This record gives sequence, C-alpha cells and structure tokens, in this order.
Amino acid sequence: MEADDGAEAAEVDPVDPVDPVDPVDPVDPVDPVDPVDPVDPVDPVDPVDPVDPVDPLEQFARIDHTRQSRTGMPEVVYGEGKSAQQMASILGAMEQRGGQRAVMATRVDAEAAQQVCSLLPSAVYHPLARVLHLPPVVAEEEEAAAAERREEGESGGAGGRRDGHVVVVTAGTTDLPVAEEARVTLALMGVQVALIADVGVAGLHRVISQLPRIRQADVVIVVAGMDGALPSVISGLVDTPVIAVPTSVGYGASFGGVAALLAALNACAPGVTVVNIDNGFGAAAAAARILMAGRASTAK
Repeated sequence: MEADDGAEAAEVDPVDPVDPVDPVDPVDPVDPVDPVDPVDPVDPVDPVDPVDPVDPLEQFARIDHTRQSRTGMPEVVYGEGKSAQQMASILGAMEQRGGQRAVMATRVDAEAAQQVCSLLPSAVYHPLARVLHLPPVVAEEEEAAAAERREEGESGGAGGRRDGHVVVVTAGTTDLPVAEEARVTLALMGVQVALIADVGVAGLHRVISQLPRIRQADVVIVVAGMDGALPSVISGLVDTPVIAVPTSVGYGASFGGVAALLAALNACAPGVTVVNIDNGFGAAAAAARILMAGRASTAK
C-alpha cells in the first residue's frame, strides 16, 4: 500500500554524541613493605628462690614463750577446738623450750586427752577438770622460798595465813568441774589451794560451818550456778578478795549461767570480782595475780 501523500514522516532527533571516557589514572605502585625488625631475644627467667620451709607448728600456732616473764603467768593452751596432734605439738614445744613452771591445756575432752597422752606419755589428765598437763618444773630456789614462806605463815606471820593460800568453794556438786579447773590450775602454778564443795545458800548452816577454813585463805574463789547468791554471802563474811565464777548449772530461766552472772555482777557485798561463765581457769589466774601483787608489795 502506498503511503498517504498527505502524511508527513516524523523526524527522529539525532542522538547526542557520547562523551569520550576519561582515561583511568594508572594505579600508583605499592610501596614495598619495610622489613620487620628482628625480635629481641627474651631474657631467660631467673630461677625462683625456693620458699623457706615453714615450721609445721607455725602453720597453726605461735607460742608466746615470754609471757611468764612479762606477766608472771605462763601461756596456757585452750584445748577445745584443737586436734590432739595440735595440742601435743604445742605442749611438746613449750616443754622443750622450758622457762615456765606449768605446761598445760584446759577444756580437753577425754577422747582428745587419750590421744595426746599416747603422743606425750608423760602427760597427766584430770578428767573432772578437763585439764591436761606435763609434769611441772619447779626450780630449787622457788621451792626453798615457798617452804620459807609456809614456815613463816604457820608460825603466825601475816596474821597466821599461809602465803599464797586459796580456797575454792562450790555452791553445789554440779559446780565441781569448774571448781576443779580452778583448783588444778592453781596447784600447777605452785599455789596452795583447798576445795570446799556443796555449801550453797539453800542450807546456810553448811557455809557457816566452813567459815574458819574459808577465812584462812588469802583469796576465795566461789563457784555457783542457779541463783548465784553464794559469792555475795561469802563476801559479806570475809575480809579477803572474793572471785565469783558463775556456772551454767540451772534450769531454763538460768539462761545457761546468765542469771548467776548477773547476780554476781549485782552482788550486794561490795568488791566481788567476777569472771566469765564456767571460767574456772580465769578465776585461778585472777587469784594468782592477786597473790603475786601481795608478795611484791611485801617484798618492797
């Protein structure tokens, strides 16, 4: 078919010429990597000095060997909570070092005591007091001086009292373990000591009947549980220092000795010294210090 003469052919716009592509800049050549400096050789490690071996005893105890020279009282081992091996090691080291009269441990139960005695055959055990000790060492000079003091006391010196004489009094039989701890401790320290048992306030005639013996003492230790009244009673009847030891003996409202402790602290008789509940050893130590102070004062 022929095209219509009247129709004009559409004109096509000419295509714009493409801009020429810019030439790519050549890539700069990569600088060569600097050579790595060689690593300095590691200095050899100095060998570790061997650790000085620790004294096996010092792994669990450091004994105060000079306590007696400072205070007049030797160090005493508190046995409760320590193994038999630990106690034996400490006591053995104290005995080997020497220089103190008594080498002893308090609060040692029977089973532990048996084991310690197997390790230290010379050890002596007091089951009621729960005190274990090695044979006391008494210097000849000390024994001679003690004998001289006893002779002077018995002949009427210092009011007829024996120098260093303590009486331990208990309110009841159940108080005896604590009283025995005090008695054995004092005996090991070279103090003359006597025990009077079961003279509590439920029968005042009992303590009254023992007053002549109690009044011969330089120091009186009174051991009482329950109502804890005996220390106050005795303190009102003697002119010597009285040390009260409350015990945990008693029924529920005694609160494990707290009632007796409060009674002793609130004693109507003035001047009663009070130690902790069941602390027979502490009472013995206090009595020994009182006696030492008295001897020092007399010597001056």
